[in-house]
Amino acid sequence: MMEPLEDAALCFPQFNTSCRKWSRPQTEALLIFSLQSAVALLTGVLNLLVIVSVSHFRQLHTSTNLLVLSLAVADFLVGSLQMPIEIILSQGCWLLSDFLCSVNFFLSYFLVSVSVGNLVLISVDRYVAVCEPMFYSTKVTVGRVQLCVCLCWLFSAVHSSWILRDFIQQQHSYDFCYGEQIVTITYAQVAVDFMVTFLGPFVVISCLYVRVFVVAVSQARAVRSHLAALRRSEAVKPKKSELKAARTLGVVVLVFLLCSAPYYFSSVSAEKSSTEATSTVIWLLYSNSCLNPVIYTFFYSWFRKAIKHIFTLQILQSESREAKLL
Repeated sequence: MMEPLEDAALCFPQFNTSCRKWSRPQTEALLIFSLQSAVALLTGVLNLLVIVSVSHFRQLHTSTNLLVLSLAVADFLVGSLQMPIEIILSQGCWLLSDFLCSVNFFLSYFLVSVSVGNLVLISVDRYVAVCEPMFYSTKVTVGRVQLCVCLCWLFSAVHSSWILRDFIQQQHSYDFCYGEQIVTITYAQVAVDFMVTFLGPFVVISCLYVRVFVVAVSQARAVRSHLAALRRSEAVKPKKSELKAARTLGVVVLVFLLCSAPYYFSSVSAEKSSTEATSTVIWLLYSNSCLNPVIYTFFYSWFRKAIKHIFTLQILQSESREAKLL
C-alpha cells in the first residue's frame, strides 16, 4: 500500500533517481495555482490590449507609443510563456524536454532584459520630451526609435546567450535527481547580469525621472507665478500636475525596485553563484510585466478610450483605425 503513494510523490516513478514533487496541502496548492493563473492571465490580457490598441489605431502610431508597444510585446511573452512554465515548475518537477529547458532559461533572461531595456528607452524618451521639448521632434524620430528597439532586443539576446553559454554546454551537470533543472553560472556572470539588468537601469531611470520631476515642478511654479502676476486665482491645475508628476515618478521607480531587487540581491548574495531562485522571488520579478501596462498606459486617457472601442466591438468597423483617441 505504501509503494503507490511513494510513486505518486515522484516526478518520474519509472526512474529510481527521479526527483520528488513538492509536497503541499491540497488547499494551499489550489490557492497558489489559482493565484498564479490569475496573474498570468491578467498579464497576457493587459499587454495584449496595449498591443492591439497601439497597432490598430493610426493616431497612436507615434515614436513614444512604439516604445510602449515593444514593452508590451515583451511583457505579453512573459505572461503567455514564462508564467505558465513557472506554474508547471511549482510542482518541483521539469516534465518537458531538455531543449525546452534551455529555451525556458534563455527566455527568462531574454524577456526580462528586453523589458528593462524598454523601460530605460521610455525614460529617455520622456526626459527629452520634458527637458528638451524644442528638439524632441528632431531628436526622437520614428526611425531612430525603431533602431533603438531593434538594438535593445538584439543586445538582450546576446547578453542572455552569454550568461547561459556554460549551462547549454554542460546541461544536467549539477542536477541531483532526474527531473531537476538547475542553471549555475559564475559569480562574474551574476555580477554582470546584476549591473546590466538591475543596478545600471535603475540608476539611469531614477536620474532621468528625477530630472523630469525637477523640470515639471519648475514649469508648474512658473505658470503659477505668471497667473499670480495677472491677478488671477492661484492655479489649481499646476499643483495637480506637480503632484501627478511626483506620484508617477515614485510609482515607476518603486515598482521596478520592489519587483526586481529581491531576485537580483538573492542571486548576488548566494554562496554558490546560482540563478536558482525561489518561486516567490521569480513570480515577484515577473509581476513587473503585469504592472507595466498599468503604469505606462492606464494613466493615459487614450488607452481607456481604446479599450472602450475594443470591448464595444467598434474596432471591427471599417473606419475604426481613424478614431480620435487623443
